Amino acid sequence: MEDQAEQLRELVRTKEGNADILPQRIPKPKKTRIITVASGKGGVGKTNLSVNMALAYARIGKKVIVMDADLGLANVNVILKMIPKWNLYHVIRRQKTMREILVETEYGISIVAGASGFSKIANLSVDQRTNFIEELETLSSADIIIIDTSAGVSSNVLDFIAVADDVVIITTPEPTAITDAYGIVKIIATEIESVEMGLKLVVNRVNNVTEAKKVADRMTSITGQFLNTKLEYLGFIYDDTAVSQAVLKQKPFMVDAPRSKAAQCVQHIVGRMEKMEFREGGGFSNMVRRIFGK
Repeated sequence: MEDQAEQLRELVRTKEGNADILPQRIPKPKKTRIITVASGKGGVGKTNLSVNMALAYARIGKKVIVMDADLGLANVNVILKMIPKWNLYHVIRRQKTMREILVETEYGISIVAGASGFSKIANLSVDQRTNFIEELETLSSADIIIIDTSAGVSSNVLDFIAVADDVVIITTPEPTAITDAYGIVKIIATEIESVEMGLKLVVNRVNNVTEAKKVADRMTSITGQFLNTKLEYLGFIYDDTAVSQAVLKQKPFMVDAPRSKAAQCVQHIVGRMEKMEFREGGGFSNMVRRIFGK
């Protein structure tokens, strides 16, 4: 696991040693930040968060790629009302390269479509993983790669978690979602604990601030007490009808309802990730900023 993570780091991110060897011929490349979004169970809003976080990053001038790494039930292209001709299935089968399947969207972000309906590639062989790792290098021109993983803890999901600079665990207030979220944090802590990353929590579909804080306090407390692992609470997203309406339209809610509560929550989550502040917006924006401690 650690060897695979190291390979991914070397290929996808910067190789600073090259700049020291030939400083005048090879400019020091920028670092690509990898954010992996994961959940213990399906249906908690992982893909929606991935896509809308990408749009929030694009708004602050970042070049962003969303990779749909769900190798079986892909949804990123569905949310964006896109039908890519090629997807990760063709990369894994070596029919296309990663750059060839990269698609620009009308929203200022690019996507790598996942492979929907191909259960046989849900867990890659060693040869397929090696080829996949080599192909990832071609995405290193992006400022940020957001990886939307499948739900659960398959070997593929753990690989994408291991390579990340930041891992965002998303849950809802439902007891089963909280239990599964704790389960994936436990596996991360025990199986890839040597990999340095920022482990963060987002609570989705909350009715009020108190409900979100209760879930966050419970999660951060038990992970610290029983796993000796720091879980940073990034914030919450309201249970907002604008989200479901946008899904039906196959548009990101950051675009369809940019002033909605959910959209402003995502903006401030990204603000906390980047240690910056979104200054646009009025009363609700200021309220969220105070709640999140900005």
